[in-house]
Amino acid sequence: MTRYVIGPDVALRLAGDEAVIAPEHQLLAPTLLRSQMLSALYKAVRDGELTKKEADRRLTYVRALRLRLLGDRVLQSVAFKIADQLGWADTYDAEYVALTQLQADAFITLDAELSRAVKGVVPVAPIEVLF
Repeated sequence: MTRYVIGPDVALRLAGDEAVIAPEHQLLAPTLLRSQMLSALYKAVRDGELTKKEADRRLTYVRALRLRLLGDRVLQSVAFKIADQLGWADTYDAEYVALTQLQADAFITLDAELSRAVKGVVPVAPIEVLF
């Protein structure tokens, strides 16, 4: 079984596509993912990019994913160190990187800048590996 950490961008893309994840993959994310997704969906509805019904459908899809959410002290400590090491202003992305270091085979993000920033820190995989 291959374990991938996914960011909120990936979770929302999967939901928008109603993608079927290959059963040999396990998805992981920091508990932070829930709040980030909810906020992104709220903003999309408020900005008129999605209907409330579509946002609810996407949220339901992600809630139904076989997604293990983690957020313990060790993860937070490693995230703090990573954010400091990379000179980041906050620890949000660092939680995803930390979780990848601690428990996963690779990190999947759609953010090209983030992908470049973590090169050499953790392996990064394209979203297509999930299908």
